[in-house]
Amino acid sequence: MTRANPTRRRERRRASPLVDQAFRLIRNPYPPVEVLSAEQLERIHQTSLRILEELGLEFWDGEALDLWQQAGARVDRANQRVWIKRGLLLEAIAKAPAEFTLRARNPAHTLHIGGNAINFAPGAGCPYISDFKRGRRPGTLAAFQEIVRLVQQCPPLHIVGGIMVEPQDLPVPTRHLDQVYSQFTLSDKALISPARNRETAQDCIEMAALVFGGLEETQRQPVQLGIINVNSPLRYDSSMLGGLITYARYGQPVVVTPFILAGAMSPITLAAALAQQNAEALAGIALTQLVNPGVPVIYGGFTTNIDMQTGSPAFGSPEGALALFAGAQLARFYGLPYRGSGSLNNSKLPDAQASYETQMTLWPAILAHANLIHHSVGWLEAGLVFSLEKFMLDLEGLLMMSRLLDGIEVSDETLALDAMAEVGPGGHHLGTAHTLARFRSEFYLPLISDRQNYEAWVEQGSLDASQRAHRLWQELLAGYEAPPLDPGIEEALREYVARRKSELS
Repeated sequence: MTRANPTRRRERRRASPLVDQAFRLIRNPYPPVEVLSAEQLERIHQTSLRILEELGLEFWDGEALDLWQQAGARVDRANQRVWIKRGLLLEAIAKAPAEFTLRARNPAHTLHIGGNAINFAPGAGCPYISDFKRGRRPGTLAAFQEIVRLVQQCPPLHIVGGIMVEPQDLPVPTRHLDQVYSQFTLSDKALISPARNRETAQDCIEMAALVFGGLEETQRQPVQLGIINVNSPLRYDSSMLGGLITYARYGQPVVVTPFILAGAMSPITLAAALAQQNAEALAGIALTQLVNPGVPVIYGGFTTNIDMQTGSPAFGSPEGALALFAGAQLARFYGLPYRGSGSLNNSKLPDAQASYETQMTLWPAILAHANLIHHSVGWLEAGLVFSLEKFMLDLEGLLMMSRLLDGIEVSDETLALDAMAEVGPGGHHLGTAHTLARFRSEFYLPLISDRQNYEAWVEQGSLDASQRAHRLWQELLAGYEAPPLDPGIEEALREYVARRKSELS
């Protein structure tokens, strides 16, 4: 047998499947997996309503307290606590749409959120970045921009995802300006913008207005997502409430996400954790509708368990997988889009542990019909680290999932009776017209996985998957080209950033 030319092999790997793929919407054609019976779902629902009615939640924001009081909730201003009757809650969340469109700077990248649509966003919130070349190090603006460039070039990633790595070389009050400027200038995909407080959210909205043609135009159809994290248990802080209220007022969707570690931030049982997650999420979702009835909002789930030996979050656990399934089921119960997560793990390296824990998160998110799968690439060390090698390994997983969701085409052409008749018993199909017409596109071509024989693998350096991923992210960065942006828009963004930095400092 003639051995394949190594140079040609490398060229083929680099050209596919990323370059050959067009950006496309992904839909899950299969029925969602449901882990709760109708009776269990109803009991969690009823317990959530009792939490809101009998225990109440804290809202550390005067405007939020005003909104609840005006809507008829019982409000204790001294303790910033709110008790919400079920009728008020259910009436409010019923106003949120089941599906919506999220526009991107490039209309070809505009997304559908809800139904059976799946949208992948990269890891976010990481204070550190790592790669084999430069090691584990604090996040910087340059590192953030590298990730934006990688996301731009990877078709399975639909969204440039917020604070993918925290740029710690920039002042905290102004770093969001450089982040959003980088997102808009280095990518033309849909984006998640910071929502840390009113001022940050307002800046993000004003910058989006410069890109999309004014505030009125951005309110016609959403142009950015904000992530709102609940301070579980049973508390919304002033920072998150400021972001939620500001985004909702301007018609921009937020993802309301309780972060619950069963055994620490909720009772230890999954049933209790889910009831608490549901109560916290529904309260924030209802608040968006008090601000702006009909504004899109996403039900977020980020519940898992604590490790009882170390006190650390247990990501990629069976309990976390069950919570993902149940969270999606609850979101559908209320007619809301659902956010899950896709690459959560506790590993310190892009190794076997990182892989199997990631799959324990990604598979449930897909099978549960999560509409936004956040943290879908790059996550390491329980979210402390964004790994560039893990980014590429996770991307392989998303590509394979995308192919799986394409399903099986059944037609006269694909059943191929003529080809079977042509070959007959005992032959082979390697050279038939049917095979030759389809061999380049019929099967998934791996991005990183190696299928060579042992000798060819040794000849090319005996690289494992992480080493091949290391090589690939460097190739992608070397080949990056910025998407076109109107020079007038770019100049307006630069001027806004400069002015706001001066004002905030």
